[in-house]
Amino acid sequence: MAIKGVLRAGLMQIRVLDMEKAIIHYRDRLGLNEVCRTSDGRVCLKGYDEFDHHSIVLRRADEAGMDFIGFKVESEEYLSKIEEKTKAFGLPYEVIPANSDQPGFGRRLAVSMPTGHRFDIYATVDLSPDIPNLKNPDIWKEEPRGMGTVGFDHALLYGPNAAETVRYCKEVLEMATVEVAKMPDGKNDLCTWLTCNNKAHDLAVLEYDKPGKLHHVGFKLESWYDIGHAADLISIYDISLDAGPMRHGITRGQTIYFFDPSGNRNEVYAGGYAHYPDMPVREWDYEHVGKGIFYYTRALNDRFLGVVS
Repeated sequence: MAIKGVLRAGLMQIRVLDMEKAIIHYRDRLGLNEVCRTSDGRVCLKGYDEFDHHSIVLRRADEAGMDFIGFKVESEEYLSKIEEKTKAFGLPYEVIPANSDQPGFGRRLAVSMPTGHRFDIYATVDLSPDIPNLKNPDIWKEEPRGMGTVGFDHALLYGPNAAETVRYCKEVLEMATVEVAKMPDGKNDLCTWLTCNNKAHDLAVLEYDKPGKLHHVGFKLESWYDIGHAADLISIYDISLDAGPMRHGITRGQTIYFFDPSGNRNEVYAGGYAHYPDMPVREWDYEHVGKGIFYYTRALNDRFLGVVS
């Protein structure tokens, strides 16, 4: 399938309370590679199998959470079309000049979402200094560290007016709805899973009364075996476990959830089905959402639903 338009979720800036603890967590435990540090103290990282300059940025702050999530599009011309469509849609945005705050990144549209989140849309980004080999490539340049994170995969965002944010994703960014979970009334959507490509999801958006909240940032691993290895490391290093190892009904992904030292929830994720544009949307009734999230135990818990950053 030729993927056009918006290609993938490719960038996230995360707020952390203690930078040194955060670096140990994301670099040594998850296994991200450190790419560079900025003059204002932010740390840029990437997964071992990612080509773009970086995908994760850690910023020291007094409150945990997410500054923005970024989506890469196919060209500067397409980015200009996104700007025109965003203006017509009516959401406020600003243009961030190239190389102004993200090393290696071209101009970005920073769009303010109805849920209180910021989406940065961009087309141009330099290759990382340590891209995967291109000539007779081995599976990695160096043996992966820690959990062996392949790369940044997706995020689940909480906020009000979720339906309008989803409408922007579908009408302006042309994302596809993969699955939905319904409200108790059976009419409105509680949560929507969206994809830019043929992954099970790049983004999920859930209706919530507080704006701009991050439920989790998801990182890709290769297999169910690697999920088990991640669980071993979580126990060895006393990382705060949230849920799993387990499987989702929604997306069918294999997963484990845990918290970074600042309280941001992380997920490492493997598997999941492939999505194609001709597929119908899968739908979950409210009374079955527990099975959709926790496929084996089939029951939700208050911490998983209510703890956000």
